[in-house]
Amino acid sequence: EKAWDYLKRRLKELGLASETQHGYVARTKAGCLRICANGPICVVHPDNVWYQQCDAEVLERIIQEHLIGGTVVSEYAINLGSA
Repeated sequence: EKAWDYLKRRLKELGLASETQHGYVARTKAGCLRICANGPICVVHPDNVWYQQCDAEVLERIIQEHLIGGTVVSEYAINLGSA
């Protein structure tokens, strides 16, 4: 719950939470997603990059490096294999 609250606050502060902006960030709570042992989990679409261990520090890196900078934070990205 701490990570969720942090993400909500930071996205609002950075102006990334508005649906009226191009490239806004939508947040959705979900159950376990079958990989919750590595949780909390975060998914960035349309890039389809899944992240694990998403505490406030990791979420800030995802926000700054991936959402704003366009670079995947590979240290926390989950390799889901090829579909």
